[in-house]
Amino acid sequence: MSTTRKYAGLALVAALGVGTLSACGDGEAKDKPSAGASDAPKSKTVTLVSHDSFNVSDAVLKEFEQRSGYTVKKLKSGDAGAALNQEILTKGSPRGDVFFGVDNTLLSRALDNGIFTPYEAKGLAEVKPEFVLDKEHRVTPIDSGDICVNYDKKYFADKKIAPPQTLDDLIKPEYKDLLVTENAATSSPGLGFLLASVGKYGEDGWKDYWTKLKANGVEVVDGWEQAYNERFSGSAGGKKAKGDRPLVVSYASSPPVEVLYGEPKPAEAPTGVSAGTCFRQIEFAGLLKGAKNEEGGKALLDFLISKKFQEDMPLNMFVNPVVKNAALPELFTKHGVVIEKPENVAPETIAKNREQWVKAWSSLAVK
Repeated sequence: MSTTRKYAGLALVAALGVGTLSACGDGEAKDKPSAGASDAPKSKTVTLVSHDSFNVSDAVLKEFEQRSGYTVKKLKSGDAGAALNQEILTKGSPRGDVFFGVDNTLLSRALDNGIFTPYEAKGLAEVKPEFVLDKEHRVTPIDSGDICVNYDKKYFADKKIAPPQTLDDLIKPEYKDLLVTENAATSSPGLGFLLASVGKYGEDGWKDYWTKLKANGVEVVDGWEQAYNERFSGSAGGKKAKGDRPLVVSYASSPPVEVLYGEPKPAEAPTGVSAGTCFRQIEFAGLLKGAKNEEGGKALLDFLISKKFQEDMPLNMFVNPVVKNAALPELFTKHGVVIEKPENVAPETIAKNREQWVKAWSSLAVK
């Protein structure tokens, strides 16, 4: 999840989507001041640890800094899984104040390791209830995105074949040898697509589905970049690489990004989304236990669910806002797809079964 955004919005640009942090500049202790020390200076630097895909407009971030009096340091730490691992290893003595980028595929691991301090962010009442997965408010929902099969519109128009719309469609004979997906063991969208099948067919049925998908010629590659920008015939990169797979596992936000960065910019997205194939990723942020600047961290969490930041996110991280009153940019409303019924799997179920699911999947899909 998260990893990519998440997300491969940035990955389309950086390859179409988890984050790092800048070191804390200020090291003032957060211990309770002793008598006579009430005037001790407080840190005015707040450090955000994130995966590499975190991004915000300079003007929006500067407005927060001017209004709050805090300077934000960003420490990016690789993909979501690697970034989370570092915070677990430094539990209690974190590298920053707020961590952004843990998604619902990794959430239970983060919560079970106790790396966050509960905080109910101001504005949380404006977040859509379906995104609030932790009732103790150890994490705050920040964004959502859908991992879905994308299709090459021109290919299906030329062949006079309707593009697939559901997971069931993908095992039909007319789509044999057309799909490329990412390895669930090494790729966030690959894992998301596996989880979509678990959500759809259940723990007793997903293996049979993948057996059929394998028989129907699904191709598995290591990561999103290779799948989308080399093997997929519908993307700008795939066209240059002469990709011959008109179906790929990517994101619901990929078509708007193809328009945004198209040269020349197309009037219509060259790719579409199979809306019945999707798994929803939700990304969260939390106040790190032992944060040096706890008050600054709380202010930063408030900012991350503010309307200003939420409306800034789509064109910076290619994800969807989670607050009720945030509007999507025209690029998303015109060229994007609203996924009404994505597949979901409870975070605790993922945490309990992820390793064995991926191992079983590897034996079925990677041979």
